[in-house]
Amino acid sequence: MALPALERHPHARAVLGAAVPPQGAPSHAYLFHGPAGAGKASAARAFAAELLAEGAADPDAVRARVERGTHPDLTWVVPTGAAVMRREDIEEPVVGAVSRTPFEARRRVFVIERADVMNDQAANRLLKTLEEPPPYAHLVLLTERPGEVLPTIASRCQPVRFDAPTADELEQRLAARVAPESARACARLALGDGDRALALALGEGPALRAAAETYARAALRDELTGQPWLALVERAKALGTTAQAEVEERVREEAEPLPDRERKRAEREGAETAKRAARRARTRALDEALRLAGLWLRDVACVADGAEDVVFATDRLDALREDAAGRSPHRLREGVALTDETRAALTLNVTEELALEALAYRLAALLS
Repeated sequence: MALPALERHPHARAVLGAAVPPQGAPSHAYLFHGPAGAGKASAARAFAAELLAEGAADPDAVRARVERGTHPDLTWVVPTGAAVMRREDIEEPVVGAVSRTPFEARRRVFVIERADVMNDQAANRLLKTLEEPPPYAHLVLLTERPGEVLPTIASRCQPVRFDAPTADELEQRLAARVAPESARACARLALGDGDRALALALGEGPALRAAAETYARAALRDELTGQPWLALVERAKALGTTAQAEVEERVREEAEPLPDRERKRAEREGAETAKRAARRARTRALDEALRLAGLWLRDVACVADGAEDVVFATDRLDALREDAAGRSPHRLREGVALTDETRAALTLNVTEELALEALAYRLAALLS
């Protein structure tokens, strides 16, 4: 049977199409790998729907509940840490639950996002489940970085590759929602990441992109008295506050009908989850801002090299030409490397504002 989420993924279509019941024999564990926005989560949900619908009196109703996330035999796990999946994320939702037989379907399906960020304790607990899973359990791990998944876990999963969409495909997706020049630039800046392309083009994306470019251009010109890094930090904090408020509101709604003791416990746990969501959103925003700043330096280097045809920010060519005048492409590429170093440092819980300030002055010393 062909799954609708796999039209443009030949490897995934071959592996999963042959596993869909009733004719197929699904494996106990899969590792879906590919860039963000490639369709891994949609494919995991569609695959789970077919596994859980087998033998049901109303298969379409089962598929609809899986799509809404309300089927009791589907568990969807997302890391609660800003940059790590903790043991408690895995312990009860997966390790504990997998020993219990399905509620109503013939199977239970566990989908685990960002499998590459599991800490050692979480990975070791999951490993034991993968080694001796019950026959009714199927685990689907999702990752954008298969090389960072613990090898002993990856070796116990059947790999399923999802290919990145081309820049032309992403541009077509965006064309109906933003101006053509913006659609083209965001599609190229996304580097094959469909989710990122959409985020760049809509909502807070344009403002974050503008702030990142302002930061990079200020460093290029050694015009840092305005402290352009502060705009990036404040915008990231605002996104973190929004993420925290959304979690807090959801927790309030879910806790309201509970008895007093359970409600208080849910509120305490929800408060911690909300704080982690804020941290995760803030860190992601800063990482994306630095990624965009690095791509700006990369584009300036391309223009300085006479290679405008490979520029990503195609809607900013005039500004790129202005910044490229008299510049050394070699030093610009060194600037990209410095930016990547700071992105890596942000994962180590360094002081964000100081890290961005230090990077700005290092870039100015190198490039101005």
